[in-house]
Amino acid sequence: MNFRYTMVAAAVFGVLSPTSDASDQLAPIEVTADVPEPNQTRLFTFETSPVQESAEVLRDVTGVSGARKGGHGTDPSIRGLTETRLNVLLDGAYIHGGCPSRMDPPTSYAPISTFEEVTVIKGMQSLEYGSGGPGGTVLLDRVTDRFEAGEKFRGLLEAGYRSNSRAWDVTADVAAGTEQGFARFVGLRSKSKDYEDGAGRTVRSSYRQVNGTTIFGYTPSDRERLEFSVERNQTKGILFPGLGMDAPYANDTGVRLKYRNKGRIGPFASLKGEIYRTAVDHLMDNYTLRTPGAMKLRAPSESNTTGGRIVGELDSAAGRWKLGVDTQYNYRDARRETSTGVLQSVIWPGARIRQAGLFAELTHPLDRNDRLVAGLRYDHVKAAADQSKVNADPAAGPAGVDMPANLYSSLYGSTAGDRTEHNIGGLLRFEHALADGRSTLYAGVSYTVRTADATERYIAAWMSMAPKVRVGNPDIAPEKHHQAELGLSWKDDGWRANASVYLNRVSDYILRDRNAARNEVYRNIDATLYGGELNLVRHWSPVWSSSLGIAYVHAQNDTDKRPIAQTPPLDGSLSLDYRNDRLEAGAKVKAAATQTRVDTVSSSGVAGDGLDARKTPGWAVLGLYGRYHVSETLDLALGIDNVFDHTYAQHMNLEDGDGNTVQVNEPGRALWLKLSAMF
Repeated sequence: MNFRYTMVAAAVFGVLSPTSDASDQLAPIEVTADVPEPNQTRLFTFETSPVQESAEVLRDVTGVSGARKGGHGTDPSIRGLTETRLNVLLDGAYIHGGCPSRMDPPTSYAPISTFEEVTVIKGMQSLEYGSGGPGGTVLLDRVTDRFEAGEKFRGLLEAGYRSNSRAWDVTADVAAGTEQGFARFVGLRSKSKDYEDGAGRTVRSSYRQVNGTTIFGYTPSDRERLEFSVERNQTKGILFPGLGMDAPYANDTGVRLKYRNKGRIGPFASLKGEIYRTAVDHLMDNYTLRTPGAMKLRAPSESNTTGGRIVGELDSAAGRWKLGVDTQYNYRDARRETSTGVLQSVIWPGARIRQAGLFAELTHPLDRNDRLVAGLRYDHVKAAADQSKVNADPAAGPAGVDMPANLYSSLYGSTAGDRTEHNIGGLLRFEHALADGRSTLYAGVSYTVRTADATERYIAAWMSMAPKVRVGNPDIAPEKHHQAELGLSWKDDGWRANASVYLNRVSDYILRDRNAARNEVYRNIDATLYGGELNLVRHWSPVWSSSLGIAYVHAQNDTDKRPIAQTPPLDGSLSLDYRNDRLEAGAKVKAAATQTRVDTVSSSGVAGDGLDARKTPGWAVLGLYGRYHVSETLDLALGIDNVFDHTYAQHMNLEDGDGNTVQVNEPGRALWLKLSAMF
């Protein structure tokens, strides 16, 4: 069954053009696929407002939000689920950040201009990308096309400037090779100063970033390739307005080996395998980049992840099978100490989480118009904390109580001994192609189990003020997500639409909360999330088009009868675009309703003690953008973000802590310019 599906992510230059074509430099939103995936947005190349990290660009996709902390480290959310409820893979590898407060989510190590292809999968649509991921999956991939006969060299140079924050970035992407193989280098250097919000207030947000990736590929045919890559990402001087600490550095080193064969190998119709290792080295402190408080504190941390997967496709009388095995091992250690080295808290006490899984998916054609997709997955999980009995120095914190083992015992009656889980998940989806051959209805159910991460299990941080301690729960049960979804992909002359509604009943949802003693704890609750998304594109003529995107999610703590914090409100976008052979231009309005469903009290019963800062006011902002094709190899892009210099914050943004604003505000008006040269 072959049909075309469209997912509107938003138009050109930070908003992706709904009229783009696969041969353009702009991101096409239309993909031809023999096996379509519901609720999948695939973005290929990017023309964005310069100096934006991946999660900021992803916030332009309908149904995707994000928590801004400053100028770096925006944390994405899909359908109201975030952190390890999303599977985020960077060129096939998992990266788990080095900060327990998520200064550095995985996307912060993925400069958007260094990737060719980004895929956003909303909800549970496949079992391939590891355990968990009930909210969705984000895949950022570097794609190096095979060199053609006679081709020896290719390259791309880009430079951009953004007025608000006086930010600039430069990207170089060069490759040399033949039909048999290639060597490629992708490098980025960017620098951003503090930006101003719409009211002219300075937001601590500056940083400097350098990224370099070297890829060696062996390509004996169009269907087969072997790639080895080494990547180094260094970010320095990262300022945050509301976390009490900044990050003098956040570094990542990654090594990957990937094999792909789209031809037949024995019984397999295709086969792919990859192994990787990522190592994060992160430092937080309260004195290098800001005026220190009463005590100078620093928190060095590390997070190392090793993993791999093998996935093969197999044809049978029942249909096409996708079979796979994968493994992931993550080790995290973080300690807070005084500037003189006196230990105050063992924040991550040598936390180890090892996961090994296997899965099988079958795509079974029922007739010419219908098919069934069914899958089953098993994951074996082992978790432990090796340093739980390391104690702090009495000079820096309360003796005894600060030992992680004592904290677990006092709050949960638990120890940090080994934990083992046997998690089983699955999915079932029915797809029906309508008689017109251009539209599809689908209905699906899934059961997903997500194990707790290192912070939810083992964090053990003593605080000098309320909350007194932040302590993970070693006995926390894994989340069980029971999801159902209905959707439609529709295409008619001049019209394209995608719509879906979903329901997610969660048993043992892991809630970050504050108890009666105002300690920050983790506990299991029952929860319900439901919502929907709509993407609509209208082509008014060969050169004019417009798009509409709307998303809503409702998240309820059923156990305590209150909303779940950090849930985005109803939001949407509306754009109008013009395109001819040389000139592209457009305007886009992004807007969000006031979020009135907030958790500002928590279980402590103290007003303002919840994890939502406030009922965030609604907002609407206008952006203008354009690009001129100077020649076949030279493009000039420019635009204005937040044209009317509106002062606003997205609901998930972190509390500001500067005494002037409640949440970290978004940037005010910014003029930007970007130049791209291909050779």
